[in-house]
Amino acid sequence: MQLATLDWVIMGAFFALSLIIGLSVSKRSGKTFKSFFLAEQSMPWWFLGISMVATTFSTDTPNLVTDIVRSSGADGNWTWWAFLLTGMLTVFLYARLWRRSGVLTDVEFYEIRYSGPIAAFLRGFRAVYLGILFNIIIMASVTLAAIKIGSVMLGWSPLETVVVAASVTMVYSALGGLRGVVLTDMIQFAMAMVGSIWATIYVLNMPEVGGLSALIEHANVVPAMQFLPSFSSLSYDDLIPIFVIPLAVQWWAAYYPGAEPGGGGYLAQRMLSAKSEKEAAGATLLFNILHYALRPWPWILIALASLIVFPDLASIAARFPHVDEQIIRNDLAYPAMLTYLPAGLLGLVVTSLAAAYMSTMSSQVNWGSSIIVNDLYNRFVNKEASEASQVWVGRLATVILMIIACTLALFLENALQVFNIILQIGAGTGLIFILRWFWWRVNAASELTAMIVSFVIAVVFTVTGGLGLESWAQLVVGVVVTTISWVTVAFLGPATDTEKLVSFYEKIRPGGRGWNPIMEHLNESASEDGSDLPMALLAAVLGSITIYSALFATGYLLYGQTGAALIVAGIALLGGFGLWKIWPKLKFD
Repeated sequence: MQLATLDWVIMGAFFALSLIIGLSVSKRSGKTFKSFFLAEQSMPWWFLGISMVATTFSTDTPNLVTDIVRSSGADGNWTWWAFLLTGMLTVFLYARLWRRSGVLTDVEFYEIRYSGPIAAFLRGFRAVYLGILFNIIIMASVTLAAIKIGSVMLGWSPLETVVVAASVTMVYSALGGLRGVVLTDMIQFAMAMVGSIWATIYVLNMPEVGGLSALIEHANVVPAMQFLPSFSSLSYDDLIPIFVIPLAVQWWAAYYPGAEPGGGGYLAQRMLSAKSEKEAAGATLLFNILHYALRPWPWILIALASLIVFPDLASIAARFPHVDEQIIRNDLAYPAMLTYLPAGLLGLVVTSLAAAYMSTMSSQVNWGSSIIVNDLYNRFVNKEASEASQVWVGRLATVILMIIACTLALFLENALQVFNIILQIGAGTGLIFILRWFWWRVNAASELTAMIVSFVIAVVFTVTGGLGLESWAQLVVGVVVTTISWVTVAFLGPATDTEKLVSFYEKIRPGGRGWNPIMEHLNESASEDGSDLPMALLAAVLGSITIYSALFATGYLLYGQTGAALIVAGIALLGGFGLWKIWPKLKFD
């Protein structure tokens, strides 16, 4: 298909604006490490919350949701909706702890929590493992989605798409640092939401679809509509991976970008750049509300409509004969549906998808570069590095990470494949990230064990084709083996030095019984701890109920079930009122 002149003007204007923002803040951002990677820790909560949600609104996200809906139905989205639970823990427990820690990156955490040479080794290992290897996989999956959109909507080859999509992102990310990333996120999120909602309205009114009422009554769509799993209609084999595993295991056990148990990644970077602990928590709460309650339904509706227009992969291949057969998968249905949009709207939507790509890539590459500088270069290569040299190393790392990730993207096939690989690599590591703040016995050796074991298991399953196991079974095996391994090492391995534990406890004051031996060492009683941990946990439960209810109320309303929508909306309002009453009682420094 061909974009009209108006479409190209919209895209060109957006790219130019992104570059202008990067250039305008480059001087201020390039002064110090903190200015380039943490925006001088001066960001307000609403800026950071929108930036977080813009980052998770990646080009591959609607493709992933479409893949899930077409493969498993709308209730298949529980595979990521379950991550709201860990998101609420991050809001009410971990956001303030991260801000209180005073670290410059989440990887620096290891040397304020653990002691000895193994802590330094773990910091370096984690920097390579997470900041480089894991980060490159994420960026490659995002670029894969851009390749598919470029192929379907613009007729570009994978290489052409990669070169064009990455160049603008790389330039403004290298120039503007985190401040430039956050500022462009504001524009990118607005464009992405307007584009997705407007595109949904147009798609629903296409003659092939016939409106919302016709959509929810179509024979191809009805089996895929339900967003709450039906225990009567779903088989055991379907219910386990769709609902049971995500809610029982995945949300706390697997490490996934944007939903890291205990916080971490680019979310931790945003928390660390907040003005205060309260601003960090507020930003993370806003992110979870927008991410789970606001955004999913436009994608789900387009995915359902695609079942009418493109009922199978053969129909997609027939519509786009120029597209490489290797990338004809269910996730291609989303960009395929967008090709029906008229000039102007098409340009806005394509630009919004480009904005989504740029937002995620710029955040990932800025975060990864911050780890390379702070936890590899500054820590192990040049401990006396000047602020200017740190910024320039960060800019060079930005370029190198982008090039490697884009090259890897040329060899991937679909978004769900990448999603499962990422879950498997992080299987079993989540619990240790949750407990290390609240249990003194977690040590550096146990964290290192968790990372190595989970990675080895992921490689074994990838090389052997999963040993005949379903993906959910592979996840469970990874969780069980990894958890047993690291817990064993936590008890049998060398304990962290008491001096380091005391320093960490006195600085962070996490609360809970897991620090009793350290409290006894300090001659403190449980009553002196002053922890609001029970109140924070209650807030996390209420937050989960509130946001899930808002998500479901929207779904019921779209499906024409007004009574159910009103009831669930009432639950959301009650939960929100409870949060409003609890918030002032939470303790922020």
